[in-house]
Amino acid sequence: MPKPGDEPAPGTILTNARIVLPDGVRHGDLHIADGRITTAATGEEIDLAGRYVVPGFVDMHVHGGAGASYQRPEEARRAAAFHLAHGTTTTMASLVTGTPRELADAVAGLAGLAADGVIAGIHLEGPYLARDRCGAHDPALLRAPDPAEFRRLVRLGRGHLRMITLAPELPGALDLVRAAADAGVIPAVGHTEATGGTARAAFDAGARVATHLFNAMRPLHHREGGPIAAALDDPRVTVELINDGVHVEPAVTRLAFAAAGPRVALITDAMAAAGMGDGDYRLGVMDVEVRGGRATLAGGTSIAGSTITMADAFRRAVADAGLPVEDAARAASLTPARALGIGSRTGSLEPGKDADLAVLDDDLQVAWVMKHGTIVPRARILGDN
Repeated sequence: MPKPGDEPAPGTILTNARIVLPDGVRHGDLHIADGRITTAATGEEIDLAGRYVVPGFVDMHVHGGAGASYQRPEEARRAAAFHLAHGTTTTMASLVTGTPRELADAVAGLAGLAADGVIAGIHLEGPYLARDRCGAHDPALLRAPDPAEFRRLVRLGRGHLRMITLAPELPGALDLVRAAADAGVIPAVGHTEATGGTARAAFDAGARVATHLFNAMRPLHHREGGPIAAALDDPRVTVELINDGVHVEPAVTRLAFAAAGPRVALITDAMAAAGMGDGDYRLGVMDVEVRGGRATLAGGTSIAGSTITMADAFRRAVADAGLPVEDAARAASLTPARALGIGSRTGSLEPGKDADLAVLDDDLQVAWVMKHGTIVPRARILGDN
């Protein structure tokens, strides 16, 4: 067991490991040098005694954790550190619907943190969402797609605005999908009443992600499949899944993997309450109650994000949905990395990629975490900072 916070040796070898690769589990050694996975290295050897090594998790949809919200950039480092300590070595910062000024301030503040490598980018979940499918978003702040506002947010993001979720049936939405794709921002379909035809039109226009499939969208029907069938049927589309046992049941998780397999990306959609226990919280301007780990809008039944980590989502995929470890790891790492366009440098334990990884015990609990070849201090794994 390495000492927490140790700087990596010129070369490090993780020996006697169960290395989880995209095509299966290999027993052997993992070589690390200069912060990357390599085919050979010399130096310190760490005997893992048969523990699993999985690629660091990539969470492309998360709002906060450890009592901190990405809506307030001054809290973002705490949220990112919490998720890093639980195996998420690459994290987006997702923002819920706000006023034009609130979103502009949040995007501008988060852009600096993205430039510093604290977060991988910024995800706008709204404000161009369907009122009838708004979920935990304030319906009073929803609005029609505004190209001028979007262009301003792109400028404030300084190249770090990576994804925007919108309802494609809204006036001007398909034009905004095209504008986002042209600007290098991934358009995602979500919080929508769209028919299957409209969803397919959005995918043809450049949308490449379905935001938390099954949730906050027109449900699947055998005569009108809506956005769910359209997303599952389109090989270009990555489908997000909140695998927390609340948003989808294990049988639905299995169905999603049966239909879309390597296109399923596990996400947390975690809010500030992740890692904090039951209590009263805020998500944007909305009051949220967490009871028994379930987050809902205060006084109502609408689910308001989750309280899980990616390690929880991964473990549930194996233990509850019955997926092979390698399939769960792909969904938690490589698939979202590819969706974000960073799959060439992270998301799998292949030579040349960053040494971003998590070591798991037999129960798939996180034992320790490494990012860019550096071991994350144990205190952060325990959530002490």
